Amino acid sequence: MDSNEREAFERDWAALSEEVLSGMADWRAQHPRATLSEIETELDGRLARMRARLLERVAQQSAATTWRQKAAPGGEDAAPRCAQCGTRLEPYGRRTRRLRTGGGQELRLQRDYGVCPHCGQGFFPSDGNTGITDPLLTWSSALRGR
Repeated sequence: MDSNEREAFERDWAALSEEVLSGMADWRAQHPRATLSEIETELDGRLARMRARLLERVAQQSAATTWRQKAAPGGEDAAPRCAQCGTRLEPYGRRTRRLRTGGGQELRLQRDYGVCPHCGQGFFPSDGNTGITDPLLTWSSALRGR
């Protein structure tokens, strides 16, 4: 991350943090008799949204957003392969990958997409880096080992 990206990231983080803080202050003013449990529920929801936006931003900066068809160290073919039949995937542009965090928030990540020329199955090849093989499985579930 270069210094301009870092500054933009820090501005975004500050804005997200301020949104949570000011939003909670406004909510509390509107709910002066809220119980501790109600306050916690409201705060958890706001923090989950902030966490999802931060996670989205950091994930977009990852090298896993793209894939390359080049030889791996040792001369092996590193191109992504179809999880169904093992055929080398063909690049098919970039698509939006929608995932859910452990807090139930949706993430939208731009990722390279590939299609199997043999069986026609489409994949986000970078999913091999996250452990996701089931398209219905959430990212956080995959990371937790289901």
